[in-house]
Amino acid sequence: MTATAGLLASDVTIAYDGVDVVHGADLLLPRGRVTALIGPNGSGKSTLLRAIARLKDARSGSVLLPAQAAAGVTGDTDEADAMIDAIALSRPEFARRVTLLAQSRPTPAGLSVREVVGFGRHPYRRRFRSTDPDGRAAVDRALELTGVAPFADRGVESLSGGQLQRVWLACCLAQETDVLLLDEPTTYLDLRYQVEILDLVRELADLHGVTVGLVLHDLDQAAAVSDRVVLLREGRVVAAGSAAEVYDPALLTDVYGIRIEVETDPISGAPRTRAVGAHHLRTERTR
Repeated sequence: MTATAGLLASDVTIAYDGVDVVHGADLLLPRGRVTALIGPNGSGKSTLLRAIARLKDARSGSVLLPAQAAAGVTGDTDEADAMIDAIALSRPEFARRVTLLAQSRPTPAGLSVREVVGFGRHPYRRRFRSTDPDGRAAVDRALELTGVAPFADRGVESLSGGQLQRVWLACCLAQETDVLLLDEPTTYLDLRYQVEILDLVRELADLHGVTVGLVLHDLDQAAAVSDRVVLLREGRVVAAGSAAEVYDPALLTDVYGIRIEVETDPISGAPRTRAVGAHHLRTERTR
């Protein structure tokens, strides 16, 4: 399993104020694939993602990354399949391997889009040295990939919410990491921008080999965009696999505390869900 891992977290326990909120969680992010974390509010999705990104200390457990990218190993060798302890990496080394797009970020007034995207190059700038010979090309590539190059010189305060979200995603891409973590990247976006962000996530994995882990509340979006789904409840992983494997109506109903029906989308072939509320039940009884 570790041979195909882009990131592997094992037995991760996380506490707030001495109370465990994530309990012995295992999480595999396959290399070059999209993994969606789903579950009710308070299930530990974002907390687990932040711990993996080293923004929250885990009380126990390990996070492993492939040794190949860190050591520059190529070919079909034992070294290419080896894993290294992510916690042992220095902060700059880790930031060249893993990046996180948080749920919300402040809008930095007085800066252009290009300047904000340039923040992603911070792991490559050594102390007392501001030179970054590859920085310009990396920023240009990130601007193009996210579709924000046409307004690279505009002030970020003039952008719409969807445009700003893509700018922050470009900032993460400019960091040129192996692993991209996204915490609810579609929140506050209208339908068009939600679809565009998820299409971009899919392209990053399919065309550029990026390992993606993202938290989503929308079960249908998670099924449509991901290769693998991880379902959490009360800080524990209760199921992991393809959406078709995880989206069992009885399991989802139990986890979410509301009746959830599952069918197959006729266009995509992915599972599609319907939460049945009280008004639906009243309609059924009157038929």
